[in-house]
Amino acid sequence: MAINYTVEPCTFALFGALGDLALRKLFPALYQLDRAGLLCPDTRLLALALDAGEGARDTIAEHLRRHVPVAELDEGVLQRFLGRLDYLSMDFLQPGGYAALADRVGAAERLIAYFATPAALYEPICAGLAEVSLAERARVVLEKPIGHDLVSSRKVNDAVARHFPEDRTYRIDHYLGKETVQNLIALRFANSLFETQWNQNHISHVEITVAEQVGIEGRWGYFDKAGQ
Repeated sequence: MAINYTVEPCTFALFGALGDLALRKLFPALYQLDRAGLLCPDTRLLALALDAGEGARDTIAEHLRRHVPVAELDEGVLQRFLGRLDYLSMDFLQPGGYAALADRVGAAERLIAYFATPAALYEPICAGLAEVSLAERARVVLEKPIGHDLVSSRKVNDAVARHFPEDRTYRIDHYLGKETVQNLIALRFANSLFETQWNQNHISHVEITVAEQVGIEGRWGYFDKAGQ
């Protein structure tokens, strides 16, 4: 059953739209938002990738059918969701593609720019958006990992901050929503014994091990640089 929320239309531009993260996690999540009535009917999804050609919509549809639970896959909702999709092939390192993106977005639309790319691309993407005046009205979402250590993380964040103020910058780690992590929060604050001890004065780091059903597969290049 759809839930009635007051939502505003926007263009959701997904950089790296044909990567593993987008196909396995992000598009299924966006489908679930549509299914729950949490996407405005006029919201558009813009898939951006180096090879986002005519087959992009079919590729996304294939992965939705693969990764959305069968009981939650409604063909009517799926077709409505696919009807929101547009695509644009662009090299994120080439300035020319951003002019085409600006033409596709339009002058008045709200823009959410979601970076499902390696952090090394955040700086050139932000600069490209700023060059065509899209950064002035966009919100940006950064996927982890943001750098591979403190120095590189600061470098990436400083590069983003040159174009996006903090109140329009969102950092996300989809693993923070897993029950393992949520249970740690509940355990700490619901238990007076742990609540006084579990803080930065007594804990140097937290290590969480999550068993995965999928392997590295074709993502060696990513994991060689970012780690697991």
